[in-house]
Formats: sequence, structure tokens, C-alpha cells
Amino acid sequence: MATVHFTKNLQRHVACPSATVDAATARTALDAYFALHPAVRGYVFDEQGGLRTHVNVFVDGVQVADRALMDDPLRSTSEIHVIQALSGG
Repeated sequence: MATVHFTKNLQRHVACPSATVDAATARTALDAYFALHPAVRGYVFDEQGGLRTHVNVFVDGVQVADRALMDDPLRSTSEIHVIQALSGG
């Protein structure tokens, strides 16, 4: 089972504890996570179901190849990190 983690800056806005989910791809892992923690979905996905502009997803340290599909395969030990990029000057 893969584990989903969120950065501290996102945790300031919504409770998003790390959780282990049963999933085959990055997208299905996030969907499974949001089934457990629905309040987090709006911070990660926009109204059309795509990743928000300043959100990146990494699987085992590698950024997902396709932000729209997020079909990167998972292993049973995969670590998924959802990172909210900071911008500004």
C-alpha cells in the first residue's frame, strides 16, 4: 500500500495527515485519500478535477510525468508527496 504525504505549508490550511492507501496509480491513490479526507481535495484539485497550478505530485521522489493523467504506477512501498509550490518575491 502506498503512503500519501502533504507538505507542512498545506497542513496549515487543512488537516491532511499522512495516510496509507491501496492504489495502482498516483491518481487513484489521491482519489482514495480524498475519500478518507474530502476537505483536502479542493486544496489539490481545481473545479475541473485537474491539479491546481501551484501543486506538484511526486512518486518516490520523481515528479508525475503527466499532470492531467497522473497514471504513474505505484509499488506497494511507494511514497507520494503532494507539494504546494510557493511563489512570490
